[in-house]
Amino acid sequence: MSFPPTSLPARLTSGQRARAAWPLDPAIVHLNHGSFGAVPTAVVAVQDELRARADASPVGWFPRVADYVRTARAEIAPFVGAEAQDTVFVPNASAAATVVYNSLRLDADDEILVTDHGYGAITMGAARLARRYGARVRTVRVGMFAGEDEVLESFRAAFTPRTRLIVVDQITSPTAMRLPTRKITALAHEHGIRVLVDGAHAPGLIADAAAAGGGDWWFGNLHKWPCAPRGAALLVTAAPDRDDLWPLIDSWGGADTYPDRFDSQGTLDATGYIAAPAAIDFIEREYGWERTRERMWQTADLGAAVIAAALQPYVADDARVTLPRPVPSMRLIRLPDGLGATREEADDLRMLLLDATGVETAFTSYEGRGYFRLSVHLYTEAEDFTAFVERCVPEILRRAGAPALPRTILT
Repeated sequence: MSFPPTSLPARLTSGQRARAAWPLDPAIVHLNHGSFGAVPTAVVAVQDELRARADASPVGWFPRVADYVRTARAEIAPFVGAEAQDTVFVPNASAAATVVYNSLRLDADDEILVTDHGYGAITMGAARLARRYGARVRTVRVGMFAGEDEVLESFRAAFTPRTRLIVVDQITSPTAMRLPTRKITALAHEHGIRVLVDGAHAPGLIADAAAAGGGDWWFGNLHKWPCAPRGAALLVTAAPDRDDLWPLIDSWGGADTYPDRFDSQGTLDATGYIAAPAAIDFIEREYGWERTRERMWQTADLGAAVIAAALQPYVADDARVTLPRPVPSMRLIRLPDGLGATREEADDLRMLLLDATGVETAFTSYEGRGYFRLSVHLYTEAEDFTAFVERCVPEILRRAGAPALPRTILT
């Protein structure tokens, strides 16, 4: 799938420049939507109003929170292709995984399969589950450029009679690639293996993400591409044993069945859950979700081309990484050798560049190689990529010990 690049700023239905609809600091260049998201000003206002209501009348608010949350999940479940009775709110993707892990029982020497593209916190949770029962975790290597059939064969070859669970990303965080999780689920079920699909990045980037993802359980963040308040994610399952799933906090809903027991958890601030549908509606009303995905694809392609061209003289391979199954909003650009070779080094580089250049970035590592993970949204504009080249590329080269950037690259 490919769209022609554009350099024109996105404008909303109101005629407003998209960038003006987010309360982002104009002194900072924002090229890392994928890590923590960004909440539109209109959605911030909705959550602020909800919090004000709670503070104005706590007794009027908290006994009714379960009703508000129930209404919100009924409104938002169709956005991910799910039914309300299969859907619960959780604080984030890692919380959803923990809820599932807490429900499972394994025998000694049972196996959990993860991939070498997995999100660290989710993989660590799987390891903790395995340790609890004397089970083990094995890693399935999935090549960054593997086609769909090759991915499926990697899993098939990894199955043993002791394999009980697969944990697999719908969209990988470090490598921004889409995996065929629905087909992986079908293959696993042929062997009696259950599947937990990490769809943290999927809502908004994949239409009907939960339905498309498959899995016995699926979860996804709402604070990333849907631009909901942080602390809002979904867990979806129709599994026959879903009544074994419990919220992370025991509360007065404990006597209820799934999903109702998740709707009330004491004085937890549920305004992020309740305001989440407003974020979905904002994007649909002001731009349209399908059009937004197309726009993100165009913008990401443009940014990858500009930034890769600046780094190409200092990278042995193609600076721009072309994946067989890319996603609308994220692109990988190779870094010069020696930078971001580990997750820790990549995270450090993110903060060093923010402090040195005022540009928010994301760097990742895969198989000892560092990458810049560009991620964009409607508010991203062509001038942001120019700013990255002018501010960040010289700093990247300095840290890599590369020669000075030619002026022709900067102009």
